Amino acid sequence: MTDFNTEMPAPVNMHGIRATFLNEKYGLLERNNFDIWLAKSEEPTPLVIYIHGGGFTSGDKSKYYKSEDLVRFLEAGVSVAVINYRYMTEPPYGILASLHDSKRCLQYLRCNDKKYNIDKTRIACSGGSAGAGTSLWLAFSDDLADPENADPVLRESTRLTCAGAFATQSTYDIYRWDEILGLPANKSPKKLHEIACAFGFKTTESLLLPEAEKIRKELDFLAKMTKTASPFFVFNKQKGGIPANQDELNHHPFHAKALKEKALEVGAEAVVYAPEIGINDPSGKDLVQFFLEKFGLTSQ
Repeated sequence: MTDFNTEMPAPVNMHGIRATFLNEKYGLLERNNFDIWLAKSEEPTPLVIYIHGGGFTSGDKSKYYKSEDLVRFLEAGVSVAVINYRYMTEPPYGILASLHDSKRCLQYLRCNDKKYNIDKTRIACSGGSAGAGTSLWLAFSDDLADPENADPVLRESTRLTCAGAFATQSTYDIYRWDEILGLPANKSPKKLHEIACAFGFKTTESLLLPEAEKIRKELDFLAKMTKTASPFFVFNKQKGGIPANQDELNHHPFHAKALKEKALEVGAEAVVYAPEIGINDPSGKDLVQFFLEKFGLTSQ
């Protein structure tokens, strides 16, 4: 086991069990690390990867150390990793760089399935806010494996068995948010500055470059969703109405509504909850039950 940052909370779950491996490195950057709890099993186990939120500018893997669901997964024979990734304020800047770190961590874990006793055919991602959107980006994207890459990690598949999203956004094409949330079109300097930063640019003028359109398309995971998307679970508990602050804008239940509507349109499998606007799934399944079902395990 490797050492871990003593300024961080100890990687101990709510049952007092320390992570099996601490601060494992999946890349060269400082925040390219993860902790993993391995379920007790002689056979390779399914894996859930938790991706933290924080607007791609803050937060860390310790958010999930005391998660009740983490323990439920371990008790059901599912291993759990919690990961860090670079912030969008770090080179090369923008949300896409953060997303690609999480993608690489997924591929790294697949590449090292023997070390961690993982069944690489049964891997799910989940998270809140930024971690939620990252999970859905992976779930809806085509397989991002690069079979000819010299790096064996990047040859691995990025496809997920399923994905979970709490307090999620519906897309990182922020231009689309006004329409999705039913708000008047907003092209204020402040809004354009936020979009430029999200796209990895320092000036709003850069939004006129052809590269900006490519980034916008890549970040629009709502548009990426097709019938072949990984089954996904969404829970946005925030109230509806006109957003009063950035938090309500980012996590509005209409984001969940947009995801549900697109899933129905394309025939993707989705369990969606946004109770404040009357969206509930008739199954009543929670995230753990949904994931265990997709892993082919008995629900807990």
